[in-house]
Amino acid sequence: MTAPLDGQPLPAIPASAGALIFDRSGRLLILKPVYKSGWTIPGGVMEAGGETPWAACQREVLEECGLTVKRGRLACVDFRPPRRGKPGGLRFLFDCGVLPDKDLAGIVLQREEISAYRIEPLPAALDLLRKPIRRRVKAALRSGGSCYLENGRPVPGVECYPPARHG
Repeated sequence: MTAPLDGQPLPAIPASAGALIFDRSGRLLILKPVYKSGWTIPGGVMEAGGETPWAACQREVLEECGLTVKRGRLACVDFRPPRRGKPGGLRFLFDCGVLPDKDLAGIVLQREEISAYRIEPLPAALDLLRKPIRRRVKAALRSGGSCYLENGRPVPGVECYPPARHG
């Protein structure tokens, strides 16, 4: 908890940001972390001191795989409830779109955290992702826009919105 406001402590909720990165064939970039089982997407915890979700996404992608993402669309925000020994938190997921083949060919892994990467067709990538991330990615892609999730699942009464249509 942080400093109290009117006698009530403010919640301290961890937050992280992740990136969906595709090649021109629609395959998804996934990473194999050294510190936990299964596969994940590029991303990580927001730094204390006011780092924004988008800045955290960009920083983590650059640190973990050497890629620079310049554009993204908020695909979802997922609230993960606390569990025994785990604080839960907010997970921001950005769809960073398709990166050029030359960029993807230049992936450089942060070996202290990431042991391998794959660029897989979506069904295969989803099968490899850890369950909470798989649910989040599936829900975000299914909405085609922006959505709010709780524990990777849509919330009754909260609508997901498709991208705005311009022109």
